[in-house]
Amino acid sequence: MKPNSIRMVCFDAGGVLVRICRSWEEGCRVAGIEYRWSEVVQAGEAERVAISNAYQRGEIACSEFFEQMATTAGGLYAADDIRVVHDAWILGEYPGVRELIDRLNGTDELVTGLLSNTSARHWEGLWMQGSPGGSAVGRIEHPHASHLLGLLKPGVEIYRAFEQETGYTGSEILFFDDLPENVAAARAAGWRAEVIDFAGDTARQIAGHLAACGVGGQE
Repeated sequence: MKPNSIRMVCFDAGGVLVRICRSWEEGCRVAGIEYRWSEVVQAGEAERVAISNAYQRGEIACSEFFEQMATTAGGLYAADDIRVVHDAWILGEYPGVRELIDRLNGTDELVTGLLSNTSARHWEGLWMQGSPGGSAVGRIEHPHASHLLGLLKPGVEIYRAFEQETGYTGSEILFFDDLPENVAAARAAGWRAEVIDFAGDTARQIAGHLAACGVGGQE
């Protein structure tokens, strides 16, 4: 690929621009909710995944999501417990990501995008990160999310929907995500894509990939 074929730098949110809880146990600890588990709860995992997917596709409201998730918990968690943990899930921005996005936005013939699996409530929370001075997500020129598109990564449909919404396609897009399956799907869709280690310095990793591609004046 010619480096100058890249016209769009697109990010995932959680694990790339913002730190998030990586497990229910961590979420409980951050939220101050006692962590409780049982074989009954474990048995409901497939149902919880289905509920979460519907929620992130925008098919159910927040209140309905909390109630449905509590139903799968075998009485260990009330709907309000689910809400408290849910609202504690976003931990804050990674250092340096706002400045990196600003540099990209200031580069001629280059735009920034976001493609995130998320929900309406977390979407609002993403925009509130980093105040004062505005959030990293608020700096993105083409922000798109699963609950707005009605689709989820790693399904190919969401990558095509993003292309249709933004007007950028295939190798014009350089995408960063923390999940290998989402990166693999993006590559299958013809995008340039790289995995970001959520446990490390994400801005530094992104800058390294940009430099390797000769994008955005990164060296």
